[in-house]
Order: sequence, then structure tokens, then C-alpha cells
Amino acid sequence: MRKLFEIGGVVACVMLVVFGTAAIVMGYNGRNTVRDSLTAEQVVGTPDMSPTAIAAEAKAAGLPATIKLPTTDIANQAINTGQKARVFAEYMRIHALEATGGVTYSQMPRYASADGKGTNDPNAALKGKSGRPLDNAARNVWVTETALSTALNASFLAENVALFSIVIGFALLLTGIGFGVLLAAGSLRDHEAVLRFFGKRKPEEAATKVVAAS
Repeated sequence: MRKLFEIGGVVACVMLVVFGTAAIVMGYNGRNTVRDSLTAEQVVGTPDMSPTAIAAEAKAAGLPATIKLPTTDIANQAINTGQKARVFAEYMRIHALEATGGVTYSQMPRYASADGKGTNDPNAALKGKSGRPLDNAARNVWVTETALSTALNASFLAENVALFSIVIGFALLLTGIGFGVLLAAGSLRDHEAVLRFFGKRKPEEAATKVVAAS
């Protein structure tokens, strides 16, 4: 039974090391894939993507002071990491709010109107050639912004998942190595105890003990 436990311990150590190494490799591959994909898009932060510049723009556009503004400077920087992609998405949202007068998609009227404010009344809306009410074009700003920001935030999420995989991989690897050290130390200690046990006895007694143990 003792031998079975020792074999099980060795197998567990090996599996922890293998799974830990695999998790680290997969995490690094995922992280590199995210960054390579972002780099391929050649996205660069616009000159106004700094806390000072965006604050001035938001004030000039009359945006409410309650709107949270980005605090990271990515002006003229290549967007090649998940963190930068997330910040870029934050600046995009402010740009969209500036374009729509501080209202979001759900707050905007559905149809276009002559006064430019929009309306939810199809009878008061501008009509197209077919006689149907025209959609509020300003809502398309939010459709585009939402699509792009979702992709950018997905890059941020994917990079963090990859980082989590790397951390877990190192934890499994160190745990496997630790178990292996403890297993080896326990086996060595038992071996030394056996040697000390038989070393205190005469050869005849030791031989008798070995036969009895077998």
C-alpha cells in the first residue's frame, strides 16, 4: 500500500508539472495572438487622447461633468496591448457623446426630424422617397462606436484571461515541484531511518529482521 501511495505521489507531481507548463505556454500564445492582432490593425491614438485634451473637448461640447473621462494618455501611441485597447474604447465613447450632444443610443429619438433633434413620432419625422420615416442618422454613431469598442474590450478581456492562465500555470508548476521535493525528502528520510535501525543491531539480528519484514 505504501508503494502505491508513492507511485500516486509521483504521478500527481508529474501531472501538475505537465499541466502547469501547458497552461503557461497556452497563456503566452493567447497573449501574443491578441497583441499581434491589435498590431495588424495599425490603430493609433488620436492627438486628443490625453486627459487634458479630452477634458477640454468635453467641456467645449457641453458634456455633463458627471461623465467619467479617461485618465490614461495614449495620444499618438500604437494600440498594441489589451490595456491600451480598453483605454482607446473609453476615448471613443467620449467622442461619440460629443457627436450626439451627450446622449446615448437608448436616449436618442428613433427618427430624423426637420429641427435636427429627432423624434419618436413617425408622422412628425422626415420622409424618404418611399414615404417612410427616415432613421435618425446620429444613432449610427453609436452603432459604430459600440461595435468597435466591443471588439477592443474583447481584446482586453482575452489578454487578461491569458495572463490568468500564465499565473495559474506557474502555480501548478511550483506546486508540482514542491510535492516532488517533499516526496523525495520523505523517501530519503525513510531510507535513512531504515539504515539507522539496522545499524544499531548485530548482523544476525538485522538479517532476521529483514527476513521477518519480507
